[in-house]
Amino acid sequence: MNPQIIITPGGERLVLVPEADFEALVAAAEDNVDRTAVAEFRRKLAAGEEELVPASVVERLVSGENRVRVWREHRGLSGAALAKQAGLAQAYLSQIETGAREGTVETYGKLAAALSVSLDDLAG
Repeated sequence: MNPQIIITPGGERLVLVPEADFEALVAAAEDNVDRTAVAEFRRKLAAGEEELVPASVVERLVSGENRVRVWREHRGLSGAALAKQAGLAQAYLSQIETGAREGTVETYGKLAAALSVSLDDLAG
């Protein structure tokens, strides 16, 4: 690297580097951000704060299937079991899953807790 230092009329020191060197520095910084994110994910995974989700579940979520149903089925819960854990009527849960009714934020919070996911995971 062959930097050149210039001083502006206001006294600010600026470093000029060849464009290729600048691009290499940017790439190295981006790589470091990626390494840090991966390390944080691995730490959280080891601590049980994150989980690996099968591709089939992700595909269902991305395709627009009802998120509550997808997570319920992924967790191996029946509608009755989830409704009980969340303190909801089974009919209400069924209506949420079919799109016949919208749940409140409070309802989705109860469902998220029962499914061990974040509210964002259900809200999409």
